[in-house]
Amino acid sequence: MRGIRILQGLVLVCILMIPVLIIVFLKTFGTNHYDIPILFEDGVENPFGECDVNETGQHFIPDFELISQQGLPLGRKDMEGKITIVDFFFTSCPSICPVMSTEMERVDDAFRNREDVQIFSISIDPEYDTPEVLSDYAVRHNATPGKWHFLTGDKEAIYNLARCGFILPTIDGYGEPDDFVHSDKFVLVDEYGRIRGYYSGTNRDDVDLLILETKILLHGK
Repeated sequence: MRGIRILQGLVLVCILMIPVLIIVFLKTFGTNHYDIPILFEDGVENPFGECDVNETGQHFIPDFELISQQGLPLGRKDMEGKITIVDFFFTSCPSICPVMSTEMERVDDAFRNREDVQIFSISIDPEYDTPEVLSDYAVRHNATPGKWHFLTGDKEAIYNLARCGFILPTIDGYGEPDDFVHSDKFVLVDEYGRIRGYYSGTNRDDVDLLILETKILLHGK
């Protein structure tokens, strides 16, 4: 009888310990951590010396100022304290730009009510893409005023910004739409001006990932 009582006592202790073990397990393993990488922490490779970049330390988006579709100056200083999603495009693009802009509409809509998220779509054909042209383009794509900015400006400055600031390949088409070469990537930049990710603007799943990781950065703030 004594042995049975001891066994019953051990069983009761085990039963009582189950909730405790579950709580310990959940506290130890139940918290999900999703870290967004910080890119170019060790600098940017610059084998031909064409860019004025930090080759050994954290890369930050450099200072720049362009003109918005409203004819207002907008640039690096306006990125401070905000998450900025950036792409390079041009309004007469016959290939990937229409898809990119349609996908960017989804990004715009996802953060329509967040003042700390903005979009910069920068034209690589600034000679054609005047503020007036960009304004019409913004209306066609239902861009949220004050959130989704379409930018134009000095061509050399824009190409240098794309290659050396956002680390994206960009080639001038010299007025021929079929000859312009630019990346389809959307660039996620945090409130400190650090690049946190690249996402294909022609791939819906990639854009979904961009939206998710933007929300995670917002939660982290």
